[in-house]
Amino acid sequence: MAVKIEKKIKGYQVISAEDRARDAQASTAAAPVENKTADVIQMHERLERPDVLIGSTYKIKTPLVEHAMYVTINDIVLNAGTEHEQRRPFEVFINSKSMDHFQWIVGLTRIMSAVFRKGGDVTFLVDEMKAVFDPRGGYFKAGGVYMPSLVAEIGAVVEDHLKSIGMIHDPELSEHQKALIAEKRAAYERASQPAANESVSVTGEGTSFPPSATMCHKCSTKALVLMDGCATCLNCGYSKCG
Repeated sequence: MAVKIEKKIKGYQVISAEDRARDAQASTAAAPVENKTADVIQMHERLERPDVLIGSTYKIKTPLVEHAMYVTINDIVLNAGTEHEQRRPFEVFINSKSMDHFQWIVGLTRIMSAVFRKGGDVTFLVDEMKAVFDPRGGYFKAGGVYMPSLVAEIGAVVEDHLKSIGMIHDPELSEHQKALIAEKRAAYERASQPAANESVSVTGEGTSFPPSATMCHKCSTKALVLMDGCATCLNCGYSKCG
């Protein structure tokens, strides 16, 4: 069979029968992988709600509201029983005896649920909600963590839930950072030994900080103390002096 060559020949390669067999085998092996990927179900807004969902309920008690709030986040399990199994938030409800914030809470939960069902990266909700500030001022929750508003604390609850299902991962402190924080805490305790009988503030994880500690702007925890003329955080290791 004659073939007319209309372009300049820059190189050539002889294809043997072994090369053809190798290419055919590679294409055959790649086909099942494509079919397997196509069967993976991703989160999307047309996904129907199952009759039963699994979820968690979180309690919020703030000085801004007389009664506690209960935030329930239900999750859907996608690709159950396969290596692609994942748990994703599907809907959120907030319940309380207090009716002061009923309208905006209902609106907030409906918008959040719609975002969850849309799929994709929904972790941006955490940053947006935690950036909401109350014009009347925020408050400190148990453990000395500052909350700029009630919406921000709801955002913190969503963050804790997304961490529990693996959508958000905390940056791990290096061994050097852990050792530095432990060293700073030990040095401060030795320096303030005469005041050992004073009460201490305790975080939710059982870590104690001096009652005179102020809020660290980096981790929003009342763990900032003055050491050698330099403000140092005993929780995250932040130092104003670098």
